[in-house]
Amino acid sequence: MNVWQHSKKQLRPKTVAVFASGDITGACFDFDYIVGVDRACLYLLDKGLPLDLAVGDFDSVSTSEKSLIVKKAQRICQAQPEKNDTDTELALKEVFRQYPEARVTVFGAFGGRLDHALSNLFMPSDPELAPFMRQLFLRDQQNHISYYPKGSHLIMPEPQLPYVAFMTSGEGALEILGAKYPLASSNYFKKKIYTSNEFLDDPIKVTVEDDYVVVIRSRDRR
Repeated sequence: MNVWQHSKKQLRPKTVAVFASGDITGACFDFDYIVGVDRACLYLLDKGLPLDLAVGDFDSVSTSEKSLIVKKAQRICQAQPEKNDTDTELALKEVFRQYPEARVTVFGAFGGRLDHALSNLFMPSDPELAPFMRQLFLRDQQNHISYYPKGSHLIMPEPQLPYVAFMTSGEGALEILGAKYPLASSNYFKKKIYTSNEFLDDPIKVTVEDDYVVVIRSRDRR
């Protein structure tokens, strides 16, 4: 490896996978750093995967299961059951505290309790996580979710995910250009989510007036 190759490797942001306690079917594991949230730690250990960080109040595991997690995890962040953050939010805050440049993918954000799913979907609404929204992604077998703050952005298509939806968190207008169904001042209508749109030949340009927009690339169930 020459000096330039080594430099590029060192400059690459750390990739982190956070495994929450929802549906983890179809998750991938090619990451630099792996985090388990509460009961998801057991899933990782059962797969023989590294557990670099375990986070949670661990109220969903037995005493023996918690002992196994404590034994196997490289680091433990024990939370109290009564707290302002969810275990997943705590995990993300700890990851970004350690690695502020990391690109973080959350698996298991959905497929469990609806309140947890909605909390996960709108995690950038937390002021401590908002600065990292462009580095945060949620994935499951059918969806890839990313976040874009106030301003204009190019949304790139992703293979195997032909549909794209846009959900605003603020009250300002949203502009969608270059999509199959564009949205501009001439045809604007207010909705919380603009769904079932599609990419054409080029990236989609989206402009959000305030707060942030949730972008959901998706496909139908196979």
